Amino acid sequence: MGDSANKDKTTKTSFFKGVQSEFKKITWPDKNSLVKQSIAVVAISIVLGLIITLLDTLLQYGVNFLTM
Repeated sequence: MGDSANKDKTTKTSFFKGVQSEFKKITWPDKNSLVKQSIAVVAISIVLGLIITLLDTLLQYGVNFLTM
């Protein structure tokens, strides 16, 4: 029973050391790249939102036309 407690402790320590080493490998984007990517995400989200709204309106009109 005492051995399992030590084993769990080394597993947790090993896990956090692995996480720390992975965090050191991260390369963060520069400000210009981040702004461009953020604008692209917002623009694409707006365009897709408009497309979905249009399709929803057309389908709703079609269903109302068929059920009346």
